[in-house]
Amino acid sequence: MVPLTLAEGGGKSTVVKITGRDEVRQHLAELGFVVGTDVVVTNRLGGNMIVSVKDSRVAIDRDMASRIMVDVG
Repeated sequence: MVPLTLAEGGGKSTVVKITGRDEVRQHLAELGFVVGTDVVVTNRLGGNMIVSVKDSRVAIDRDMASRIMVDVG
């Protein structure tokens, strides 16, 4: 289990845990980041990331990405 910020680009990862305050976890859930969901890092721009999740592409910053714990196996 590693933060999404350490996941390799192009590889599929599975969301295992979301950390942070309730408001942060709720916001990420509304974007599609829920436990058991597959995500793919499609691009990195500076400290930000573009991630494919549930047939959508979402841009998130490094702080938000560090709260999303994934299993890269």
